[in-house]
Amino acid sequence: MNTDLQYSTRRDFDFNSVYALYVNAGWTSYTSRPDVLREAIRESRFVLTAWSGERIVGFLRAVGDGLTIIYIQDILVIDEYRRQGIGSELLRRTLHHYQNVRQILLLTDNQPETISFYKSVGLQQAHELNVVSFIRLNI
Repeated sequence: MNTDLQYSTRRDFDFNSVYALYVNAGWTSYTSRPDVLREAIRESRFVLTAWSGERIVGFLRAVGDGLTIIYIQDILVIDEYRRQGIGSELLRRTLHHYQNVRQILLLTDNQPETISFYKSVGLQQAHELNVVSFIRLNI
């Protein structure tokens, strides 16, 4: 893990710095509507950033009530900083912050490396808990 990084819950960062992470990830459903993304980040319950000097290199945001449920909406790490433990640390800090919340949810792509990552940080797939999830995507 990169030990020169700083993590912060402060929200006084430049939106364009975070927007660049979404562009880097290719998340066009977010980047095609930057004003909506800006408002979504503003309305998020929890925001955590990873900094290398003056540059944001990782970002996590969560929504929910913070007492009974938290939904981890986005985790992003810029390409050249991936596989350095930043995503794991963002998630670890968030899980610790909400350790007393019963339901912590996340929806993601069904890819072997993605599944492996989330299992490595202690999350389980819904079917392993004998629960089912439902979603409606308005595309």
